[in-house]
Amino acid sequence: MRRIGLAILVATLLVCGFADWFVHHPREWIEAKSDSWPRFVVSALLRIGNPVGDMTDAIGFTGSDAIVEVESAAPSGKVFFAGAPRRVGEPAPDDITIIDRGDFVVGWSPRLRHPVWCAYHVPAKARFEVGPRPGFRQDEKVPRCPTPGEYTRTNYDRGHMAPNHAIASRFGPEAQTNSFLMTNISPQTPPLNRGVWREVEHRIADLWTAKWGEVWVIVGAISEGCERLSGSDVDVPTSFYHVVVAQDGRKVRALAMLFEQEVPWKAWPARYIVSIDELERRTGLDFLPDMEDAAEESLESALPSRLWPIKLLDVVAMFRTHYYNPQQQWQSSSKERRKNGKQRYGADEDEQKAVSRRSRGGNNRRGRRGEASGRQGK
Repeated sequence: MRRIGLAILVATLLVCGFADWFVHHPREWIEAKSDSWPRFVVSALLRIGNPVGDMTDAIGFTGSDAIVEVESAAPSGKVFFAGAPRRVGEPAPDDITIIDRGDFVVGWSPRLRHPVWCAYHVPAKARFEVGPRPGFRQDEKVPRCPTPGEYTRTNYDRGHMAPNHAIASRFGPEAQTNSFLMTNISPQTPPLNRGVWREVEHRIADLWTAKWGEVWVIVGAISEGCERLSGSDVDVPTSFYHVVVAQDGRKVRALAMLFEQEVPWKAWPARYIVSIDELERRTGLDFLPDMEDAAEESLESALPSRLWPIKLLDVVAMFRTHYYNPQQQWQSSSKERRKNGKQRYGADEDEQKAVSRRSRGGNNRRGRRGEASGRQGK
């Protein structure tokens, strides 16, 4: 029996090791193998390799980062690391208008009616308790800013660019209120907004700052199609991106991720890593333009094979964020509606919370009448 148990252990370690090796290849390589290898083999390797690889990357055991040494000190307390993004061509629109909120800066397009890019920084320590979420508001000072109602029942969430949690916990209630202005919002599918995008925001605000200190971020949208929100002329981007930078002494590390709108629920963010050079080709923007040329070329051409490591004690929090989906109830009912051939409506988190509160209220009333009622998970 001991030999059988040992054999099973060795076989498990070999399978996990091979799956870990598999997922650390570039996305194009994995897609090529998906075409040439049996589908069930690739599916099994991804199902095993994604969580295993995420864990071994998180503790720094596997993977590599894009790192370059520089002479200058980190721009502590500043919104931009090495300058604001600069337009160099399409698909970036030619009408980008800068909206400076102090703690974050938005590159807004009046024609598209959503941000093209948004820059913010996250100091290492949270200084404020995050209060209740304010309501979304139209920015009346900005021409062609949408109203919150233009997103209602459109299949798309009101997706934050500068995130609520990071901004509120570092800069306070006024900055949080500014993050709910519609000039900071872009249409995102529910699986993107509430899934992998939310997970990356959590890593930046809570996990990477704990390990690497202050973090600088540029997020944004790429518009390569002609879709508009139903009943509105708000452009619907085809994809979204993150550029994340930190500096530890003389070492600057950078990470870029590119997400299509139609990502699956519970997508693994490491599968969407790209080089900054690739992201610049896709966006028509020049990132980190003020960095010294040799350092910029080295940093932006490198393709990391992992997300940044985190503190060992934060690994549990990392997996909890990935596997615990507060919108699971909505997701399940959404699948049922699609199965029945009915229209699926997207809604932002505030709308879903209101639905959940009404649902819980209904259960309580039924309970008081003596009826059996069960509380669904959220």
